[in-house]
Amino acid sequence: MEKPVNLNRFRKDKARAEKKARADQNAVKFGQSKVQKDADKAETARITRLFDGHKQDRDT
Repeated sequence: MEKPVNLNRFRKDKARAEKKARADQNAVKFGQSKVQKDADKAETARITRLFDGHKQDRDT
């Protein structure tokens, strides 16, 4: 005879696996790596500095 199966545990394990698969798909679809995020932040900071350096003080 085989060992009895706990159906609650089976159901929860299946739900966890489905949730993990969905999370992995979303990470591939929408996610960015930390390197990409840091590069975007650095580029934004560079552009901000560039524009701030070209601002003119206008006394009217």
